[in-house]
Amino acid sequence: MSTDASGFVQRIDRLNADLVAQGRRVQTMLEAAFDAIFDRDIAKAEWVRQQDDIIDEVDVQLEQASVQLLADATKQGAELAVNHLRSVLVIVKVNNEFERTADTAVELADLVVNNKIGQTVFPDTFRVMSNSVIGIVRDVNASVMRHDPHLANIVLQSQHAVTAFKDALLRDAEEKLAKGQTTADAAFSLLEVATACEIIADHCTNIAEQVIYQTTGAIVRHVQTQWVQVPRAQQPPAAPTSPKSPSTT
Repeated sequence: MSTDASGFVQRIDRLNADLVAQGRRVQTMLEAAFDAIFDRDIAKAEWVRQQDDIIDEVDVQLEQASVQLLADATKQGAELAVNHLRSVLVIVKVNNEFERTADTAVELADLVVNNKIGQTVFPDTFRVMSNSVIGIVRDVNASVMRHDPHLANIVLQSQHAVTAFKDALLRDAEEKLAKGQTTADAAFSLLEVATACEIIADHCTNIAEQVIYQTTGAIVRHVQTQWVQVPRAQQPPAAPTSPKSPSTT
C-alpha cells in the first residue's frame, strides 16, 4: 500500500529553500573575495575563509537530508512523481557545485592573505570581468529559486563572455610582459584571478544545466561553441542488460 507523498513534497520544498540560501551565502563570499582582491583587504579575505566552514557544514546537511528523504520514501512506499525525484537529484548536484564555487572564493582570498598578488595593478577590465561573474552567480541563483529554465539558458551563454574576457586580458598581459611593462609575478597573479573567474562561470553553467533538467527533463550538452538541449524523447535508451546464462540442471 502506497503512502501519501505530500509530506515528502513539503520536505523537497524545504530542501530547495535551504539550497537557495546556500547559493546566496556563496554569492556573498564571492563578492567579498573580489573586494578583498582589488582592495588588498586582508580582514575581508580572512572573513571569506571563515565562511567556508559554514558552507561545508550546510553542504553535508543538504546531502544527508536528501539521501534520508529518498530512503524514507522508499521505506514508506511513497510514490514520488518523476519531477520530484529529479528535484532531489538536482538539489544534490547543485549543492555540490555551490560548495566547489565557495572553494574558489577561498582560493581568491588566499591570494590576499598569503600576499600572492603583491602590488599587481589590475586593469579596469578585471573589475568588469569580476562584476560579470558575480552577475552570472546572481542569475543562476535566481534560476534555482524560480525554477526558471529561460534564465538558466542565459547563464549558459554568459560563460563564453567570461572566456573571451580571460583570453583578451591574458593576451594584454603577455604583450606587456614582452615589452617589459609588467613583471612575471604580476602576470601570474592576473592569470590566477582570471582562471578563478572562468572556474566560477563553469560551476554556474553546471548549475544552469541542472535547472533546465529539473524543469524540462532535457539534458544539456556543450557542442563546440554552443549549448544543445536533448529532449527526453530524443535521449538514447538505456544500455541493454546482458542476457542471463541458461540455468543448468
